[in-house]
Amino acid sequence: MSDVAGPVLDRALEDLPPELRWREWMRRIEAVLFASASPVPRGDLARVVGQGASVDLLIEDLAADLAGRPYEVARVADGWLLRTRSIYAPAIRAAADVGGQDLDLREFDVAVLTAIACHQPITRDGLKDIFGHEISRDLIGRLHARDLIATGPRAPRRGAPYTFVTTEAFLVAFGIQSLGDLPDPEQLADAGVTPAVD
Repeated sequence: MSDVAGPVLDRALEDLPPELRWREWMRRIEAVLFASASPVPRGDLARVVGQGASVDLLIEDLAADLAGRPYEVARVADGWLLRTRSIYAPAIRAAADVGGQDLDLREFDVAVLTAIACHQPITRDGLKDIFGHEISRDLIGRLHARDLIATGPRAPRRGAPYTFVTTEAFLVAFGIQSLGDLPDPEQLADAGVTPAVD
């Protein structure tokens, strides 16, 4: 059995002048983000640049370099990704079959998802208290199937109900870095996205 290793990555790039070294590190980060379907954490990006190079500053320069391009670097969850700027969504829909990527959420689905995000972990009874009626298992199943929610922690007692929490896919789908970026529940109720909670 042969042990075939790929070429060793020269992270330091000491043979390059500083400005070209920086540009190469930016391009490496761009390549990693381009190849990834999910947000790439800082630690993973740090593995492709020289020791002491600031991933945050490289990302800032890459974002500036991409200004005016149809895609951008976005901070989502605990990492970064490349995404198409929303202004180009109609062009993409007109030219490509994106049916499998479209969330196809109804207004009420978004309201339930928002309630889960704001009150997580939350039980079905908790959702019933917010909306005034039972939330269908079908809706919960659709949100699970799209990986927007997951089963959360249960109380440590026999027969405790399941809870629901949002996932990293939720953050990615809605382009937010963390749940702290959500408006507070009162603002959402005032905007009519979710019912008012007493």
